[in-house]
Amino acid sequence: MSGAASQDLAPPGLRAKVLTVSDGVASGTRQDSGGTAVADLLEAHGFHVVEARTIPDGDREVAAALEVMASGFAGLIVTTGGTGFGPRDQTPEGTRSVLERDAPGLSEAMRLVSPLGRLSRGVAGTKQRALILNVPGSPKGAVECLEAILDVIPHALELLGGGRPH
Repeated sequence: MSGAASQDLAPPGLRAKVLTVSDGVASGTRQDSGGTAVADLLEAHGFHVVEARTIPDGDREVAAALEVMASGFAGLIVTTGGTGFGPRDQTPEGTRSVLERDAPGLSEAMRLVSPLGRLSRGVAGTKQRALILNVPGSPKGAVECLEAILDVIPHALELLGGGRPH
């Protein structure tokens, strides 16, 4: 689906937040290419990115940031980074600790986009009226994963907001 067609499907007012989880980016020794790629893709598909923040790896750091970011927020929160097998890759653990409901179909669809997707431990689910997605830290992996499910995100957000689009 082309970007223009995707933008037409996105209702006005879609809001998003991006959380980059990376020791290197948080310490200033690496550039945030994953978070930038996520924000650019979301904006190209009609989302307004209202917040972007960076934290170091770790389950407690992720949980604390997601609690704050989801509080009173209706929209999409995408984390990038910390979904692999490295010792500090604990984004899924931190995310699980704040989720109220799982959305396994979204994380499963994201894993199917490439052979390396099978190595992702990312999760998806909801916290209040926010939909939270974990994507890889690599820009290519993050974009591929989001592109796999972006077509259903507006519908999911409408349902979370109490809409009855059926």
